[in-house]
Amino acid sequence: MSRLRDVIFAACLLAVGPVFADDVKEIVGDAKQPAGHYGFGKTATDEEIAGWDIDIRPDGMGLPPGSGTPEDGEMMYEEQCATCHGSFGEGVGRYPVLSGGEDTLTEDRPEKTAGCFWPYASTLWDYIHRAMPFQSPQSLTDDEVYAITAYVLYLNDLVDYDFELNAETLATVRMPNEDGFYIDNRPDVRAKRCMKNCKPDGIKITSEPTIVTYFDPAQTVALEAPHPGQSVYQRACAVCHDAGVGGAPVIGDTAAWAPRLELGPAALLSSVIQGKGAMPPRAGQMQMSDDDLSASVDYMLGRLD
Repeated sequence: MSRLRDVIFAACLLAVGPVFADDVKEIVGDAKQPAGHYGFGKTATDEEIAGWDIDIRPDGMGLPPGSGTPEDGEMMYEEQCATCHGSFGEGVGRYPVLSGGEDTLTEDRPEKTAGCFWPYASTLWDYIHRAMPFQSPQSLTDDEVYAITAYVLYLNDLVDYDFELNAETLATVRMPNEDGFYIDNRPDVRAKRCMKNCKPDGIKITSEPTIVTYFDPAQTVALEAPHPGQSVYQRACAVCHDAGVGGAPVIGDTAAWAPRLELGPAALLSSVIQGKGAMPPRAGQMQMSDDDLSASVDYMLGRLD
């Protein structure tokens, strides 16, 4: 029935004029398609698939041509990465530590750095290529990714300063914790799927499940509704303003905000929208509206004494 409806809809549009013909075919497809064919969308091109097919295997499969050395990557790292990860991979504020931590993996709070914890160098290349730098992911060239990856490996004493990292040599880099990962073989993660006759013989369902309350309603209190800008702040602003990364004034620090308060809320919102200093335009969240960003500014100003 739904297929017939689509065909009738297409016929009605075609009756309006030939200008809609291509649009209709794009929407509902060819009426001669077999039952069950919805006709939406189009087949992805090789170029479109390649844009998503960017994962890298531990053996280096998927790596593009290119190369870089730690020497090449040192200044790139300083420009693109050090603001968040520190000049020596020590981490800034809440951003991840990239180097060190070799003797902490057996402790209660291990330092799981790229050097001591990650199992493969390919994971490091893949993540930098896929998600870094934070404010503009996938903006680095392949050679820049090779160079920065090589420099992070160098910070962890895994390669020499003149080591050339490329599609062939990356697979030769052995990470210290490669053998620390294994397939989870516990019985509860190897259960077989139950596709039929799942209820054991002799079991009879006699009533609805009992709902147990674990709190005393008499002890509950009315909760204040969260500020509309709080969720925006957590998504776009907290990573820098909670810890003062890149010179960002810490939320609630009246003294740090004083010079900015003199400019007024409108100027503050303009700085968020246009970007200022280390803060990219719209705090790197280009999908957020002006109203969302205004709410986040209002939330931050409301946290000042």
